[in-house]
Amino acid sequence: MTITLADFLDQLISNPALLITVILTLGVVLVNGWTDAPNAIATCVSTRSITPRNAIIMAAVFNFLGVLVMTLINNSVAQTIYKMVDFGDNPKNALVALCASLFAIVVWATAAWAFGIPTSESHALIAGLTGAAVAIQGGEGINGEEWIKVVYGLFMSTAMGFGIGYFVTKLIGYICKDIDRRKTTRFFKNAQVTGGAAMAFMHGAQDGQKFMGVFMLGVFLAKGQGNVTSFEIPLWLMLLLSIVMALGTSIGGYRIIKTVGMGMVKLDTYQGFASDASAAISLLVASVAGIPVSTTHTKTTSIMGVGASKRLSSVNWGIVKEMVAAWILTFPGCGLLGYIMAMLFMKFF
Repeated sequence: MTITLADFLDQLISNPALLITVILTLGVVLVNGWTDAPNAIATCVSTRSITPRNAIIMAAVFNFLGVLVMTLINNSVAQTIYKMVDFGDNPKNALVALCASLFAIVVWATAAWAFGIPTSESHALIAGLTGAAVAIQGGEGINGEEWIKVVYGLFMSTAMGFGIGYFVTKLIGYICKDIDRRKTTRFFKNAQVTGGAAMAFMHGAQDGQKFMGVFMLGVFLAKGQGNVTSFEIPLWLMLLLSIVMALGTSIGGYRIIKTVGMGMVKLDTYQGFASDASAAISLLVASVAGIPVSTTHTKTTSIMGVGASKRLSSVNWGIVKEMVAAWILTFPGCGLLGYIMAMLFMKFF
């Protein structure tokens, strides 16, 4: 099942509930552009391989291509997010709970952005939806079979990002050990732009699909169709979410770029390329397997792996501790916020 652009616009005009849902969903996507999408281009900007303006344009284009290509090949990430929670048989209450969870995610992510901490919007999304589902359905609101994939993704993204980052950096160092570094600088600058494009592509493939799954859930609930079990993602929706995500990156992305690309580890161009390539490989494996993972976790742990390949002291562990604390707090914090917001929204709406 899907929805055409004409049908969507007709519904948007006549259905206030759908309008509110769309605004909140796009708000979450915009905040994702603030906090998650900049991770894809942080290293290539910090090593001056590309200007911030061109990097944002590149990220927008490749986010869209990632959404489009990966969705055509395998949209299982969107399906997993769509089926992860159960808001019950009452479409009206379910829509209220969904809106509450989206509002909670925006509040949580905006607060993290204000402190320059790159939290995972993937996990904020999952936590907020879970908290709202528990509020409306209790323990029956969680689909354990789909939800467990999120837990796998948490450990998978962390281990793969760090491990592959460490290995790729060592491999590059071995291959280029007898080459004058000055002769490799231009090559790795161009390679890093390519790596940044690959990261933006995989960011769209992962995070774009997550938000499209939520968007389609909201559309069906607003139409009173709470029993839809499968769907096709329309092209217009892919384009819309890519544009909104790029807008978010252009508004607030530099704060996260500074934290991830400049503050955590000082990177040479070849190290920036290694971190981008490692994170992109990790995200590709997860996307093909249909496992929702955090692009933030994957990219930042790959940078840690790159830094650790030289020496552990190369990593600014103070910033790492702040990130890890934010990651740990996201599940209970945003989950509780989603629960509270769902209870309040159901009481007043």
